[in-house]
Amino acid sequence: MNEKILHLLGIARRAGRLSLGNDAAIESLRKGNARMVLLAANLSPRTASGVRQAAEEEEAAVVTCRATMDEISMALGKRTGVVAVNDAGFAEKLLALCKAQAAGTE
Repeated sequence: MNEKILHLLGIARRAGRLSLGNDAAIESLRKGNARMVLLAANLSPRTASGVRQAAEEEEAAVVTCRATMDEISMALGKRTGVVAVNDAGFAEKLLALCKAQAAGTE
């Protein structure tokens, strides 16, 4: 399932629909562009807390996936643990994949 999520993230990156990194994701949230935020499994609790707070203020979904920062960096070409998805279609599909992953139905 991680492969599907990472592949979709790669497509969204090439389409220019992602904001990568903590600062860029929070800025995207504050501007109202981010539809959801994806957090790496091994992201520090302090960073995750700040992103969750910003997402809560803007009523955007926040999902922690099973992928690590290294796996995300391989898919996107940049080392990051925070990815803001700025497209409703990509966000909807990623949320569905993450929910299926959490439920164990792959």
